[in-house]
Amino acid sequence: MAHFVREVMTAGVTAVPPDASLVEAAQLMRAQDIGNVLVTRAGRVIGVLTDRDITLRAVAEGVDPLTVSAQAVCTPSPVCVGPDDEVATAVALMRRHAVRRLPVVAEGRPLGMVSLGDVTGH
Repeated sequence: MAHFVREVMTAGVTAVPPDASLVEAAQLMRAQDIGNVLVTRAGRVIGVLTDRDITLRAVAEGVDPLTVSAQAVCTPSPVCVGPDDEVATAVALMRRHAVRRLPVVAEGRPLGMVSLGDVTGH
């Protein structure tokens, strides 16, 4: 049984800069077959943008996804975990904040993602 986030996380990061359009972010999600991207500035996580964010915070509001930036719609300052945190800590954070994914960061720099599916059963 895995005890640490580094043992269950998906390594690697798909990220966009804050000024990327929602169309750019959505195309990247489609190409990578993922539901979220990190929004980063100077290699540091400043937000998480999900397909749901694009749908509910932009498309449903009638804004032009070509002209709206990832930073304008993302969840800023997301809850993160470190690779050496216990899996139980990640699970508790997901429950407390009602999220299904957490960026895994070390010293502010993204290393990967951990999802609810990664930690189920832990």
